[in-house]
Amino acid sequence: MAMTMGGGGKRGAVVPVMNVTPLVDVVLVLLILFMVITPLMTKKFWVHTPKQEKKEVEQQQQPDPTPPLVLRVTSDRTIMVNSATLTFEELPGRLRRMFAARDDHVLFIDIADDLPYAFAVDVLDQARAGGAVTIATLTTPLGSTPPADGAVPPADGAAAAQPAPPS
Repeated sequence: MAMTMGGGGKRGAVVPVMNVTPLVDVVLVLLILFMVITPLMTKKFWVHTPKQEKKEVEQQQQPDPTPPLVLRVTSDRTIMVNSATLTFEELPGRLRRMFAARDDHVLFIDIADDLPYAFAVDVLDQARAGGAVTIATLTTPLGSTPPADGAVPPADGAAAAQPAPPS
């Protein structure tokens, strides 16, 4: 322990000052020891798992007993529900009867691109009045798979469409 002898107020008074040099030396030695020992303390656990036998299970897809309801509106304002042509006024009543026979109230729509927006919204309002709870758009024809590159094939008026995945 170091002491300073100062020429302050009292003559010969000893003022204690802590010497931290040995403390720093001890802490550095401990730090180096832990740095060297820590990588050696890693433990390895060996886990033995049982062998797995993988078999391909073929999933048989059964045809859907109730095909989805698809509402199509062509550019000449023709309204079709699953290939049955309807008038604008008949649409809610027909949809109510169709939804009464189904558990889900999902309606897929395929509206022509060149159809006026106001008429498309009016048709959707009629569909909602007919009991459609969920209205989803179609992006690809039913029964076909989308191309691998993600491109959407051009839709023709006669082809049915596939529902878009929920977001």
